[in-house]
Amino acid sequence: MKHNVILVLLDGLNYQVARHALGHLQAYCAAGRAALYKLDCELPALSRPLYECVLTGVAPIDSGIVHNDVVRLSNQHSIFHYARAAGLCTAAAAYHWISELYNRAPFNAARDRHTEAAELPIQHGHFYYADHYPDSHLFADAESLRLRHSPNFLLVHPMNIDDAGHKHGLDSPQYRNSARAADILLADYLQGWLEAGYQVLVSADHGMNNDRTHNGLLAEEREVPLFVAGSAFSLDGAAQPRQTELCGTVCELLGVPHDKPFCRELLK
Repeated sequence: MKHNVILVLLDGLNYQVARHALGHLQAYCAAGRAALYKLDCELPALSRPLYECVLTGVAPIDSGIVHNDVVRLSNQHSIFHYARAAGLCTAAAAYHWISELYNRAPFNAARDRHTEAAELPIQHGHFYYADHYPDSHLFADAESLRLRHSPNFLLVHPMNIDDAGHKHGLDSPQYRNSARAADILLADYLQGWLEAGYQVLVSADHGMNNDRTHNGLLAEEREVPLFVAGSAFSLDGAAQPRQTELCGTVCELLGVPHDKPFCRELLK
C-alpha cells in the first residue's frame, strides 16, 4: 500500500533531550500511537553530510559529502529522486543546504528561496538561510506547502535546536527549551497530519555536546531520536533502525522503487 510521508528533521537534537523534553510526542508513545527509537548517527556528526545520509541512505565517507563546506549537488539517489521518478509530488521546508544538495548549487536566495519547479527533485520548496529563522515560521512554511500542494513526500527541517546548542551547549536551559518549543509546535500539526493519512517520522541529523558543537564520537553527539507515528508502522519496540535505513524505509512507505536498505521491523 502506498502512503504519503512527512519526515521532520529536528536539527541537532540529542536523544536524551528528546526523550525527556518532547512531552507531546511521548504522550503518543504512552498511548500506543507512536514509538521512539534511538539511532546512532553516521560519522562525521555534521549537518550537511548527515542530511545526505538521511535522504539517500549513503554514509558520508561514501557520498563524498564529508563536511559542511562541500557545496555541490548530490551524486546519489535521494528520496526526492525516487519519488519524482515514480510520478509523486515532493516538497520541503528546509535549510538552504537541502536545496543545494538536490535542486541547485550554489544557493541563490532570490532564485531558490521559494521554489516552484516541476522538473526539480524538490518541486515545491521554502528554503531559509539564517540559523535563527524561527521554527514557528518554518512549520508554517511546511504546512502551507502541504495544504497548497498535497505532497506525497514532505520534508520539515527546523534549525533552532541546533542554533541554541551552538550558542549555549547541550547542558543548557536554552537548548532544552528549544526542544520543548519544537514539541509544542509539533503538537499544533501532528494530529492533523495523521488524520490526513500521512505517516510521520521525527528524527535528527546529529546531537550536541557541552563544547557547543558536534563532530565526534561522544554519545551525546551521535545518539539521536526517531519517533514514528501512523497506521503503517509496527511500533515494534524490538526494532533497531539505522540512520542509513531511513531513506529506504520512507521509500517503502511511499511505495516507490528503490535500491536502499530499509528497516523491515519498523513497518507492518
